[in-house]
Amino acid sequence: MKTEDEIFLASITGEDKPGVTSSLAAIIANNGATILDIGQADIHNSLSLGILIKSPQTVSGNIMKEMLFKSNEMGVQVRFSPVSNSEYTKWVSMQGKNRYIITLLGRKISAHLIAAVSQLLANEGLNIDAINRLTGRVPLTDDNSTTHEKTKACVEMSVRGTPKDKNQLQAEFMRLSQELGYDISFQEDNLYRRNRRLICFDMDSTLIETEVIDELAMRAGVGDQVKAITESAMRGEIDFCESFKRRVSLLKGLDQSVMQEIAENLPITEGAARALRILKQYGYKIAILSGGFTYFGNYLKNKFNIDYVYANELEIVDGKLTGNYVGDIVDGKRKAELLRLIAQIEHLDLQQVIAVGDGANDLPMLNIAGLGVAFHAKPKVKENAKQSISSIGIDGVLYMLGFKDSYIEETKNQ
Repeated sequence: MKTEDEIFLASITGEDKPGVTSSLAAIIANNGATILDIGQADIHNSLSLGILIKSPQTVSGNIMKEMLFKSNEMGVQVRFSPVSNSEYTKWVSMQGKNRYIITLLGRKISAHLIAAVSQLLANEGLNIDAINRLTGRVPLTDDNSTTHEKTKACVEMSVRGTPKDKNQLQAEFMRLSQELGYDISFQEDNLYRRNRRLICFDMDSTLIETEVIDELAMRAGVGDQVKAITESAMRGEIDFCESFKRRVSLLKGLDQSVMQEIAENLPITEGAARALRILKQYGYKIAILSGGFTYFGNYLKNKFNIDYVYANELEIVDGKLTGNYVGDIVDGKRKAELLRLIAQIEHLDLQQVIAVGDGANDLPMLNIAGLGVAFHAKPKVKENAKQSISSIGIDGVLYMLGFKDSYIEETKNQ
């Protein structure tokens, strides 16, 4: 940098209106100065614009004077702060630091949550570069209506630096999530995060709010027996394959017509239809990898235009379930294998794959995917997954991917 040059930061605030940025940038350009950095945010029509300027000392005063006059004319305020060469050099050196994305999810975002997360980041020596709201504005009323219960709020923080202890920070986020009832996602901000192309969902208690085998069991009069086995398997207390065989055997003699009635009345998880529609719209490949049954997976495939379905096949003879199954059992190990297979078919790196599930048999695929999300999962599953969603619907995954409500709605209305 030439010695006759100087650096200063212009901070502009006030009511946001068209032409502010272009007018001020024109003044800088007309005086032969350089914009080293620029950032702008609009919060409830209130502008916050920062411009880092390098200019010859001989014209700096003129730039400031012209910017003051123009700002006054447009009804905004401008403040100037000098930046030393050493401060600028330090700022440039920070650009090579690791970058992370912190996503805060809940029905609404509290000041307590923002303060606690910010303090944890400060303790780890991380600097917050930007904070963005990804969801629409939260209603002012705080009632218990159905509409309010389905609201969601998401704030995304862009963070720079190298954590002193990354694992400890992740553990602190999990503790905070449990204490305050929010979800906190901590991801490295790299090329893969912005280039994920395949998402693999578990089905039962993930895309749908039930375990289909429990529904079948109730019709067969063995609901309590099967449900007890299901819950034990989901907690990881008994082997999935063994539990699967025991549960299926109890369905012997059930009429296959029951399956259609169950399929047509499946309770779709909050946010599932929205998430699937948007993911397809943006070109994602979608797979169901389920320890449930192909009949129901194919029903969802046709309903939501899903690309792949891998699940278990029930054996049917003379219109009745035999209590047996056909082919290999889709357990946790098999789900991970299938995820790898689909990624290969789609020519994707595993870091470009997302996996979402709720049970212990989902952990293998959650752990090999670039983004593995435990959805309303059992404690054991949440403890062993890198990310989790428990406070809102399954469309919370969209915010972990950086989707913003305003963009989604614009695309929807095109």
